[in-house]
Amino acid sequence: MRFSVATNFDDVLPGLVAPYRAVELFGKLSRDFVGGGRASYMLASTSRRRLREHVQRAHECGLEFNYLINSACLDNREFTRSGQRAIRRLLDWLSEINVDSVTVSIPYLLELVKDRYPHFKVRIGVFAAVDTPKKAKFYEDLGVDCITLQPLMVNRDFARLRAIRAAVRCDLQLIVNSNCLLECPMTPYHNVGLSHASQHGSRGLLIDYCLLRCTIAKLADPVNYIKAPWIRPEDLHHYESIGYSSFKILERDAPTATLEKRVRAYHDRGFDGNLAELVLCYGYRDAHSAGQPRRNRLWEMREFFKPWKINPLRLLPLKSLAKLQGMIYSYSGSDSLFHIDNRALDGFIEKFLQECCVNLECADCRYCHDYAERAVTLDAGYRDRCLDLASRLVDDLRTGGMWERSCQ
Repeated sequence: MRFSVATNFDDVLPGLVAPYRAVELFGKLSRDFVGGGRASYMLASTSRRRLREHVQRAHECGLEFNYLINSACLDNREFTRSGQRAIRRLLDWLSEINVDSVTVSIPYLLELVKDRYPHFKVRIGVFAAVDTPKKAKFYEDLGVDCITLQPLMVNRDFARLRAIRAAVRCDLQLIVNSNCLLECPMTPYHNVGLSHASQHGSRGLLIDYCLLRCTIAKLADPVNYIKAPWIRPEDLHHYESIGYSSFKILERDAPTATLEKRVRAYHDRGFDGNLAELVLCYGYRDAHSAGQPRRNRLWEMREFFKPWKINPLRLLPLKSLAKLQGMIYSYSGSDSLFHIDNRALDGFIEKFLQECCVNLECADCRYCHDYAERAVTLDAGYRDRCLDLASRLVDDLRTGGMWERSCQ
């Protein structure tokens, strides 16, 4: 069992997670030429000096550091002279500060790094959507050292997992705490939007339509929290038994205490409590811990007050929703508002060990629905408030109200 753990650049974190079989931290600057898997405003602003110091701290604790250049799209700038210079400058600097590996999602970047920077280990990221033996073999043939599989299609398909493991010799990694919608059709669009939102020179403003749609789907039908492709700590041994021993733990904007709790739970193969604390990418009670961004008025103005692009008043429901659910801001609600009882999910994995549900109609099966009724507690008033705010935002995006100069 080996864990790759997200870092929030708190120097306390490496020493906390190292005893729990963590072997590397992964992270990146909040913005660079290539970009990555999270919008820059979601992460603490990290200077190059700070990242260099954190890499050194990880090494002191016996951990490697994996830098993410895992963008899904570079706007074709990678095939220009200026783009090539920018990529080389970034990779030269990563070499200088002794980064151990890089994660890419664009096959061309894999080839570039392997040819010009052979000392780096290279991991294929989840944005590459590797979920079949043929896709895995393609990247192995290009020289990849490890592939992080796309959890939406593989995490509960044990026949597919066995086939992928048998097809390649390179290391394979599973994300254990993804909470995305199962087989989410928005994934390619979402990946590209997030990628551009963390790149130098990006001219757009990411209003996360995909996250809003995801939020509405889950609140409207809480079974979607159960369908999400997370892996419970208690079930890791099923994956180890078929050849998987490398596991990735999210999220990079989580407080240090939350990241430690997640690594410890998976290391101990058990967790008594609210599963949401392990798998959700929001809802953190202490979002202002060391290494975390400060969500003050100045930050709000810098990131979202752009009247030449969008009506700032139309974004007020977004701020209210973010505070209610603890998205970016600290969560101040109680467990009674939203709770996933991990113990009520004992035995949930058994069905998937025997069959994959990808070709089943959920309305006819209702296996996950039965578990959702037992495990998920969602306060009706809280759900309605969040649904109203998210729906209003999507309405404004759809009708164009988000860009009107005045609010009626």
